[in-house]
Amino acid sequence: MSETYTSNDILNAIAVAARTLGERKDEVNRLNVFPVPDGDTGTNMSLTVKMVVDNLAKLPIGSSNADVRKAITTGALMGARGNSGVITSQILRGLCEGAADATEFSVASIDKAFDQAVTTAFQAVRKPVEGTILTVLKDTAAAARRANKKKMELDEALAYIVSESYASVQRTPELLPVLAENNVVDAGGYGLAILLDSFVSAITGREAPLGDELAFSRGSEPKVEIEQINDWEGSRFRYCNEFLVDSETLDKDEALDFLSTMGDCELCVGSVPKFKVHVHSNTPDKVLAYFLERGQISEVFIHNMQLQAADRNAKLAEEQEAEHKALGFVAVAAGEGNAKILESLGVDRVVSGGQTMNPSTKDLLDAVNSVNADAVIILPNNSNIIMAAQSCAGVSEIPCGVVPTKSVPQAFSAMFAANAEASLEENVEAMSDAIGEVRTGEITQAIKDAKDAHGNPIKNGDTIGIADGSIEAVGASTEEVTLALLESLEAEDADTLTLLAGCDFSDEQLDALVERIEEAYEDLEVDAHRGEQPLYPIVFGLE
Repeated sequence: MSETYTSNDILNAIAVAARTLGERKDEVNRLNVFPVPDGDTGTNMSLTVKMVVDNLAKLPIGSSNADVRKAITTGALMGARGNSGVITSQILRGLCEGAADATEFSVASIDKAFDQAVTTAFQAVRKPVEGTILTVLKDTAAAARRANKKKMELDEALAYIVSESYASVQRTPELLPVLAENNVVDAGGYGLAILLDSFVSAITGREAPLGDELAFSRGSEPKVEIEQINDWEGSRFRYCNEFLVDSETLDKDEALDFLSTMGDCELCVGSVPKFKVHVHSNTPDKVLAYFLERGQISEVFIHNMQLQAADRNAKLAEEQEAEHKALGFVAVAAGEGNAKILESLGVDRVVSGGQTMNPSTKDLLDAVNSVNADAVIILPNNSNIIMAAQSCAGVSEIPCGVVPTKSVPQAFSAMFAANAEASLEENVEAMSDAIGEVRTGEITQAIKDAKDAHGNPIKNGDTIGIADGSIEAVGASTEEVTLALLESLEAEDADTLTLLAGCDFSDEQLDALVERIEEAYEDLEVDAHRGEQPLYPIVFGLE
């Protein structure tokens, strides 16, 4: 006989699944086929699901199922990082939409939820590829459908669905040759199977007893929240004091009487055993001492309101002085040098990120909202960020367009094609056309044995050259591989070469490389800069 699971059981299992994926993210990352030091599928999926748990933890006790579903879908979308994170967010959205009318957690409701998840996730990917996370999702949904038709008991069905999910992961190399060549399974599919497995393990108790992962928001009293209270203007006191108090004996009325002698804007809310205290005072030490005598304090925030006021006024003045624009630009880049170049070309906000850390949809949305413009164009500058940028454009209240740049050099060319007098749509079209003329090269170090685009062996530690996503050169040094990559890209037919030196590539090494290139290609105009990007000693754009 199957168990009857409560909403809290389900929420707890979601939290356990997120924690488990976080603990195993490096295991998923290592399945990355490309032998570069940015295999971040596990990290991106983990961060995406973590924001879901963070959102759920903020819900008040007794929230409706609709509010829970909204917290899941909003958290997943805002936390989505990289392609794997965006797809994961769409899977979670589909599961929530499919379960919208469910009155119980049953095999039938699971079947319907997974059916909608397949529809939603496949709609998000323009060209679905077999042997990826989408295949694993589709096979998992098929298992849920079979379990429903066979009228399995709930626990039996859950175990069967997980088993079929792992079986699908094992089959991914049969469907995607590049996985078979590298003797790995699909990383995203494996991450999804881990999530499902850990969720089912938690909810059915297949492992050791699990504690309530969301206990901090599931107490008998509503959660006491620390908030920034911007009520300090006009106060004659300097310090804003905010903290939580755990006490079985605190008398709120007496505490408020005491606080009134310490300052103004006094608050003491909550009930035994949790209270929130707020007061403006010139003597925070005395305030804290009073409550320490009556209980334990935590999450202490003491703000100097005069300094905050000065800082806020300065920022407001700066924002007011910023010229309003018809069209603004947001770009993603790693490295101080790259950011400065992009800003010099007219980019309003540079979001830190790229190969080693993909910004989330929320990160991009925050940047878009900070631009004082009627419309904004996003330059993701990495193939793994394009989907997050598109998600951002889809939810932004400010009209947004995405120019699908896959590298910083492409962004340079895109910005040269921007026209402040043209519309958002016209600019996206013109800038997208411009990046088509740029061939990107990246030099880095292999982190495992693999093969290049032509089947030649790559050893862990080799220097490799990547041309528009394909490993085209392998060697012992950055200089050697850069020259080989230029040759493979037929640099003799190009007019200009933009070189961006990484943070570990010295000025002397850069000068020597430029000299070698100019000797080899007399008619090629070489424009070298300090990009300061990590992990990639050289990134270049050839036009």
